[in-house]
Amino acid sequence: MPEFTDPLDCIACPRLAEHLANLRVRDPAWHNRPVPAFGGLDAQLLVVGLGPGEKGANRTGRPFTGDVAGELLYPALHRFGFATAAEPLGADKWANPAMALVNARITNAVRCLPPANKPQPAEIRQCNGFLAQEIAAMPRLKAIIALGTVSHQGVLRALGLKPTHYSFGHNVRHDLPANGELARPVLFDSYHCSGYNWRTGRLTRESFEAVFARVSDFLQQA
Repeated sequence: MPEFTDPLDCIACPRLAEHLANLRVRDPAWHNRPVPAFGGLDAQLLVVGLGPGEKGANRTGRPFTGDVAGELLYPALHRFGFATAAEPLGADKWANPAMALVNARITNAVRCLPPANKPQPAEIRQCNGFLAQEIAAMPRLKAIIALGTVSHQGVLRALGLKPTHYSFGHNVRHDLPANGELARPVLFDSYHCSGYNWRTGRLTRESFEAVFARVSDFLQQA
């Protein structure tokens, strides 16, 4: 398997690099850099989000930690045995040092916080190479949960597949074709666990955790 190192010092996207440089001046105690993945490369499950939230991962340096999305994601991971704790934050409101992931890894389709939380298409494409390298470096990977359409499309591109061939839908399973003799992981879709989707009722805790229940059952049988 190829090696993978999180792109902690990447400045390939000028707009994003400038934005983070400005934030480092404004909030020097925050992470304000490309956010590394959380969890080991030996995991069977990879959860792929869109990108860091300004006061979440961009602040704490851990995906889905410090914003509303993590309040849905980590309890779901904990309930189905993929995390040792349900609370992503410690008493100091930074990343919970006692939390570890179990057979799971969390990453993002875009590693840097974009202005207004809206990455541009070229920035998504630029970062897709890192996602492809990361997936290729996970020898035991069996399942991927894509949170939202952008993540769904990014995963398919990273796997060398055309997104137009696989429609996104909440709690939809995609059994992807093998790449020659190499099996591809099974892709599971979910609406993103964003505060907007939660507040509007598009996503509930029950409908979100149903995806993880399905993935847990799949991995137990794999």
